[in-house]
Amino acid sequence: MAASSHRVTLGPLVAAIDQGTSSTRFLVFNSKTAELLSHHQVELKQSFPKEGWVEEDPKEILQSVYECMERTCEKLTQLNIDISNIKAIGVTNQRETTLVWDKETGEPLYNAIGNASISYASFPLVLAHSRHSSPYGGSAFWLDLRTQSTVERLINKTPGRNKNHLKHKTGLPISTYFSAVKLRWLMDNVDEVHQAVVSHRAMFGTVDSWLIWCLTGGKSGGVHCTDVTNASRTMLFNIHTLDWDPELCKYFGIPMEILPRVRSSSEIYGLMKSGALSGIPISGCLGDQSAALVGQMCFQDGQAKNTTFCTLCLLCLQPVMSDHGLLTTVAYQLGRDKPACYALEGSVAIAGAVVRWLRDNLGIIGSSEELEKLAASVGTSYGCYFVPAFSGLYAPYWEPSARGIICGLTQFTNKSHVAFAALEAVCFQTREILDAMNQDSGIPLTQLQVDGGMTSNKLLMQLQADILCIPVVKPSMPETTALGAAMAAGAAEGVSVWSLSPEDLSAVTSEKFEPQINPDESEFRYARWKRAVQKSMNWETTEPVGNGETSIFSSIPLGFYIMGSMLMLVGAKYLLIPIHFCVL
Repeated sequence: MAASSHRVTLGPLVAAIDQGTSSTRFLVFNSKTAELLSHHQVELKQSFPKEGWVEEDPKEILQSVYECMERTCEKLTQLNIDISNIKAIGVTNQRETTLVWDKETGEPLYNAIGNASISYASFPLVLAHSRHSSPYGGSAFWLDLRTQSTVERLINKTPGRNKNHLKHKTGLPISTYFSAVKLRWLMDNVDEVHQAVVSHRAMFGTVDSWLIWCLTGGKSGGVHCTDVTNASRTMLFNIHTLDWDPELCKYFGIPMEILPRVRSSSEIYGLMKSGALSGIPISGCLGDQSAALVGQMCFQDGQAKNTTFCTLCLLCLQPVMSDHGLLTTVAYQLGRDKPACYALEGSVAIAGAVVRWLRDNLGIIGSSEELEKLAASVGTSYGCYFVPAFSGLYAPYWEPSARGIICGLTQFTNKSHVAFAALEAVCFQTREILDAMNQDSGIPLTQLQVDGGMTSNKLLMQLQADILCIPVVKPSMPETTALGAAMAAGAAEGVSVWSLSPEDLSAVTSEKFEPQINPDESEFRYARWKRAVQKSMNWETTEPVGNGETSIFSSIPLGFYIMGSMLMLVGAKYLLIPIHFCVL
């Protein structure tokens, strides 16, 4: 149907690019009401060149952004909404994903190396949006473990082999999770990257840097920048000085000239140079978990959010160093002259990957939507506990040797009990992180704000309230990650169409889930879960052999199995006669 010539006037509009690991979206909000007016989403392909490697094409990511922008503008026009009312654009992105490109040609020098497990999400103490395609989250790269040997080499040169050697500056342990080791791997293993660094042509950035540079002109004057939230996830950034740290860069052997300029999360970085939105300022930039904090309106000390049951964040006005396995990160800095706020953060074994494993590997559900129905049919795990440490345990353990286990099985256990145990596992992991946050911050949490795809599962929401023994609050508007990026963009100096003053913020309608079980029952189940976690540890080692590849014999259980099988074969001829005799 053709659009009417009459245009709807809604006041200033603000858009957000929400770039996740499995899809890209472009969303447009009314800055006065926070109403989502229109959006478009494009799915992305992931490649798996080797076992344990996960990559994406940077050019495909960029093209998906342009496509989402154009399609959203077309939809707005069909709704008679004037796109000239879009006054600013914000960017929110998968964080530690690492890119290097040639500043002279504008071409990527390698695929993006990212950070999360085959398409599901993460956990700050505010629940953020799933990333994106599954109703159970969307980060896709935590399984990329190619840098494990790099991490081990770095840890080996620290005093006492201490993985927290840099934590006083970065707030982070030395881990495969963060960008610096991925950049180091690229410089060591990709000749094109090495040559570009040597010839001063290389530019490094996380996804936000790549997009902003391209959208503001690319090789023809594009702005090479990042914001404090993304920079704080690299291990090259000093969270106290809010800038790149020369000593950290020297430790990793990273030349500072390839790094983007660090800016606040809310200021004008540059203008769009092409497309229907040419000339519009890009004025907001936040990593996805930080954007969710803003979108959930967590502006007070001690507020927390949980995003797609993967990354939990607790807002702190000052940096709090964790003694309990959590990360200290920059939550946001909403203006050049504004103070930075910080967060304690914990990332767990990816929640959505549990659902995918049950569906694709075991086949006990046909779709993610069936999980709630299957678990609800029994209403209990019947003593079954599921630790989904498919690629190790994240916060608060940071134990890469752990592997997934299901324990407490009896003859009575069936697939419904396993489904219930899988949902409980998500909630137990959240409980572990919240306990650590309470210990580190001294701030007992009175409720947990959640968002993302998994919040559509009402059984999961109730289980989470029961296991935490506090209310769980789900906003009725699920797009809090994109909303946070839009709010930061609209509030930037020089744009100023979105007020972040508490009295001006729109009231958020929500659904609250209250605890419904006895606290003693909750504690008993949680204690059993902790026992199961201990049994999942020390299954795998990653010592390289010869050419740097990990040997199958480094898996202790598999090694015993293979060696045992060989011994059985060798001894078979001696056992053959007695075996036949016994059978007869």
